[in-house]
Amino acid sequence: MDISVIVPLFNEEESLPELFAWIKRVMDTNDFTYEVIFVNDGSTDRSWNVIEELAEKFEQVKGIKFRRNYGKSPALYCGFKEAQGDVVITMDADLQDSPDEIPGLYQMITKEGYDLVSGYKQNRKQGDPLSKTIPTKLFNATARKVSGIHNLHDFNCGLKAYRREVVKNIEVYGEMHRYIPYLAKNAGFAKIGEKPVHHQARKFGTSKFMGWNRFVNGYLDLMTLWFLSNFGKKPMHVFGFLGSLVFFIGFLSLIGLGIDKSIDLYHGVYGHLITDSPYFYIALIAMVLGSQFFLAGFLGDLISRQNPNRNDYQIEKEIRCGK
Repeated sequence: MDISVIVPLFNEEESLPELFAWIKRVMDTNDFTYEVIFVNDGSTDRSWNVIEELAEKFEQVKGIKFRRNYGKSPALYCGFKEAQGDVVITMDADLQDSPDEIPGLYQMITKEGYDLVSGYKQNRKQGDPLSKTIPTKLFNATARKVSGIHNLHDFNCGLKAYRREVVKNIEVYGEMHRYIPYLAKNAGFAKIGEKPVHHQARKFGTSKFMGWNRFVNGYLDLMTLWFLSNFGKKPMHVFGFLGSLVFFIGFLSLIGLGIDKSIDLYHGVYGHLITDSPYFYIALIAMVLGSQFFLAGFLGDLISRQNPNRNDYQIEKEIRCGK
């Protein structure tokens, strides 16, 4: 199979028929063999009914229905597991991503040898700059700096293309869909490109994401990913170092206080105990904190962030091979 198209969605019943018809037209024009995997992330409207109706008519339609709303990352994770195409395309269901970009993305993966190609919405069709434009620019600038992927301008663009090996070897969890290029880079897929893509105004409904909230959550996720990618399998390297440093500072401070008191006694100065100095308690607290940091690193090394249930999602229904 040439292409798997993964479409995560939440309450997009009006967009789905038009989106699939558009995808089908592009695929048929270019003689691609394909599948379209709709991942219904706990929609409360008729989205799943629409997917079932499409599956009855077209064998290329597959569907996954979550029992509740988990978020975009879990939807992509489950879609990636099901994908069978040599090239995997992800796009949003709101018709703002253009399926006409699929042939160009496919060529960049198959002909130019990219592992991952991210869309770049140079001319975004969006509203309030305070809620979207400014947070998006800040978010992308921070992501470029932390990830080291300096050639990407739009990390959060839903329109992306991957070699199948990429999606089968990365783990998208929590809210990490924003940083799939970073995850791919950490997994050893270093050839990451960008393609300017057309961005359309939303035709139905309203956006499910608020700008500043997305930026704050995105920043926290980025810091988490940076820490995990650098120290996730070796937490002792950071906690052990900090703990040892703080403990050593506290220990040296106590020695300094002891030496100072010994000098006073040598010169016949009496009347003050070493415990009368506030620096004694600061040094003591530093040693306790240092010990706790060290133990945290040791426990973190033992746990090594392995959680077998991290990507355990409740799937209510599935549609495979159009049935």
